[in-house]
Amino acid sequence: MGCSNSAAKEAKKLETSVKAALLIQSWYRCYKARLELRRRQALSIFESIEYADEQDQLQLAKFFTFMLENYTQKKEENSVYQSIASIENQRLDTKTVLRMVEVPDSYEGPRLMFPLTYSDVLLLIKAFKENQILHARYVLEVLVEAKKVLKQLPNITHIMSIETKELTICGDIHGKLDDLFLIFYKNGLPSGNNRYVFNGDFVDRGKNSMEVLMVLFALFLVFPNDVYLNRGNHEDFLMNLRYGFTKEITSKYKKHSAKILHYLEEVYTWLPIGTLIDKKVLVVHGGIADDTDLEILNKLKRNKMRSVLMPPSTPSEIELRNIQFPYNFQTSSMSLDQMPKDDWDQIINILWSDPRKKKGCSPNTTRGGGCYFGPDITNHILNKFALKMIIRSHECKPEGFEICHDGKVITLFSASNYYEEGSNRGAYLKLKKDLIPRFFQYQCSQMVKSKTLHESVNIVESTAFRILGEKLIARNSELMQVFKMYDVNKTGKITFYEWGKAVGQVLEMDLPWLSLCPRLAQRTEDGYVYYKMGFKKLTAINAPKQVKSGMFQTLVRYRRDLKIIFNVIDKDKSGLISLEEFRDIWKLFCSHYGIKIDEAHVDQLANAMDLNHDGSIDFNEFLTAFDVVHRLGGEPKP
Repeated sequence: MGCSNSAAKEAKKLETSVKAALLIQSWYRCYKARLELRRRQALSIFESIEYADEQDQLQLAKFFTFMLENYTQKKEENSVYQSIASIENQRLDTKTVLRMVEVPDSYEGPRLMFPLTYSDVLLLIKAFKENQILHARYVLEVLVEAKKVLKQLPNITHIMSIETKELTICGDIHGKLDDLFLIFYKNGLPSGNNRYVFNGDFVDRGKNSMEVLMVLFALFLVFPNDVYLNRGNHEDFLMNLRYGFTKEITSKYKKHSAKILHYLEEVYTWLPIGTLIDKKVLVVHGGIADDTDLEILNKLKRNKMRSVLMPPSTPSEIELRNIQFPYNFQTSSMSLDQMPKDDWDQIINILWSDPRKKKGCSPNTTRGGGCYFGPDITNHILNKFALKMIIRSHECKPEGFEICHDGKVITLFSASNYYEEGSNRGAYLKLKKDLIPRFFQYQCSQMVKSKTLHESVNIVESTAFRILGEKLIARNSELMQVFKMYDVNKTGKITFYEWGKAVGQVLEMDLPWLSLCPRLAQRTEDGYVYYKMGFKKLTAINAPKQVKSGMFQTLVRYRRDLKIIFNVIDKDKSGLISLEEFRDIWKLFCSHYGIKIDEAHVDQLANAMDLNHDGSIDFNEFLTAFDVVHRLGGEPKP
C-alpha cells in the first residue's frame, strides 16, 4: 500500500514537472516569436528607408545633369562651371600614372609583385586582418590588371559544373571584410578545386569596401578560371558617392584618390553582368523583366553603362556629361557612341529588379529602378531560355536567403548584420552537378554572441526607429499640414488611423503605421495622438539661428544630398567651397527640387556660415548640424 502511494506521488510529481516544462517551453516559444516579430518589423523599416534612399539617389543623379545644363549658358563667368570644367582631361597612359605614385621606403604594408601569385593573396589577407592599408600604387596596379582580364570576358560568363567540384555562390558583401573572411574560414579560399561566384555589391555601406575589392580582384587575377565576379547596382560611381565607398577612398588615399576613382569607374564597366551555370542556372544581381533577353544581354557593349543612374542622353547632354565630376582624374565617361536605350533597360532590370508574389511585371516604384517580376514572369523567362532556376541577391533577408516562385528564384545575401548588429544572418550556397542548392548561414560579430536575444532585438529596433524618426522630422512641415486637415475642430489631436494615414501619405512608405504609431507619436489616455507635440525622443540640434523654418526643414531632409553635391564641387577635397559656389548651387538645387526659399535667406545663411570671413564655407561641418539625434532622456513635454 505504502509503495503504491509513493509511486502515485512520484507520478504526480513527474506529471507536474512535465506540465511545468511544457508551460515554460510554450512561454519561451511565444517570447521568441514576439521578439522575432519585432526584429522583422525593424527590418521592414530599414528596407523601406533603404529603397526610399535609392529613389533619392536617382533624383540626385538627375540634378547633376540639370546642374551642368544650367551652367552652360554662363560658363565663362560662373565659378562652379569653372570648377567642374577644370578637371584634368589629358589622357595619361597607365605606365605614366603608376610612375607618379611611388611607394616610399617607410611604407610598412604589404608589397605586391605582379603578376600576382597565391602568396600575394595570403600576404594581402594577413595585412588586412591587421588593419593595414594597401598602398595606392598597388591598388592602381590591381585595378589596371583586373581591367585587362575583365575586358576579355563575355557579358554573361558560362560555367560548366564538375562532378568532383562544388561551386560556391555569395551574395552582397557590402564592404564587410569580416563576413568575407568568415566565408573563407568556413568554406576555404578560392582555388582550382574550390570555385566561387560573387554576385555583385562588393562595396558601399561597410567600412572595408576597398579591402574587400582588393581581395576579390587579387583572387580573380590568380584564379581567373575559378573566381567569377558579377556587377551589382553598387558597382557604380554615383552610388558610391552616396553610400560611402567614395568617402572611404578619399579618406584612405587622399591625394591619390582621384586616380583610384577614375580607374575604379573603368573597372566597374567591364564586370560581367551575369553568370550561367550548365546553361540552366542564371546568376544575376537583381532579377529579370518580362522582356529580358539573354541574346541581347550577350551582345550589348556593357562598358558603355557608366552608371545605371544616368540613362542614355541627347547629344547635348552627352557633351555636358563628358565634363564629368571633379574627383575624376581623366574620363571617357560618355560619348556620342552611347548605349542604346533598349540595351540600357535590359541591364537596369538585371541589376535592380526584385521578385514579388503578385503576377506580372511592373515598374519597381519602391526603389525607383528596375521592375517587380511575378512567378509567371519567372516561368516565362525560364521556359524561353530553357533555364531551371535564377539565383539573385540585391535584398537583405533575415536568414540570409529566401526561396520564392515555387523554388525557381533564390535570393542570397552574404552581409550579416547589414543594418545593425543582430539584424540579419548572412548566407552562401553550394551547387554540385545535380544543381540542388545547399545553404550555409552565419552571423559575424563577437558583439552579437555576447548579447542576449532581447538585447540584440532592442538594438536593431532602436536604430530602425531612430532612422524612421529622422524621416518624420525631415518632413515635419508637410506632416503638420496634413495633420491639421484631419483636425477639423483644431483640438491638437487626431486618431491613430488619421495619424497613420497622414504619415503614409507624406512619406510614401509602405509600413504598418497604425502599429508603429505608439512608438513614434505622443498619445492621449483616450487613444488619440497629440500631433503638435512632435515625435518621441527625436530632435535636431545645433542648427544656426540664421536658418529660417522653411530652410531648416529643407536642410534636414536633403542634408545627405547636399553633402554629396558640395563634395563633388570641392575639387581639392579641402572641405571648403566659396560663398559664390554655395549660393549658386543652393539656388539651382531649390529650382530643380521645387523648393521655395527666399534668396535673401540664402545670402544671410551663406554669410553666417563663413565663420572667419575668408569667403569660404566648411560645408560638411555646417550640414552636420542638421543631423537628427536620438534623445536618450525623457519624452518631450507639451
